[in-house]
Amino acid sequence: MNPTPQRGEARPTSPRLRPVSPVTPEIEEILGGSIKSVTGEHLRLFGTMAHHPKMLKRFLAFGGFFLNRGLLPAREREIVILRVAWNTGSVYEFGQHTVIGRNCGLRDDEIAALAGDPSRHDWSDRDRGLIAMTDEICADDCASEPTWKELRAEWSDAELCELVLLVGVYRMVAGFLNTMGVELDPNTPGWPD
Repeated sequence: MNPTPQRGEARPTSPRLRPVSPVTPEIEEILGGSIKSVTGEHLRLFGTMAHHPKMLKRFLAFGGFFLNRGLLPAREREIVILRVAWNTGSVYEFGQHTVIGRNCGLRDDEIAALAGDPSRHDWSDRDRGLIAMTDEICADDCASEPTWKELRAEWSDAELCELVLLVGVYRMVAGFLNTMGVELDPNTPGWPD
């Protein structure tokens, strides 16, 4: 199951920019405690961003907030990220967050339902609201009024701010991954069957 990009051409089939190698001491220090692949290596995403060390450092601080210091429950955060990955056709993002999502309590049937038609799964109203918001922002850069009213009943003002920015941040990451042709890290899943 592989999404077809709604706009533009097909994704690159090989990296346009390979991860920095060898990793310099400066980059190693920046990457220090960052997320690693299942084989213990630095993620190819970060290795590719390492061509611009100052940007990488700031990206890790900003992106790390959403994964480690945000207000959102991890499971719900991963629903949003996986749906962004599907909507943007980012197999790398989907694969990484399949692993993270499983660790946060998402089941494989839920992950598979986020890749395609989410109505084939019996989501809670709360989860359906997150999926609708993500789809709407990805399609039109705005959540509809009915979806916003549903979210407003479930989430605090601070959580709503974080949810909307979460969609935007992962759309940005997907654009980087897709444009650079970043390859999946070893032993990382791609799209569900």
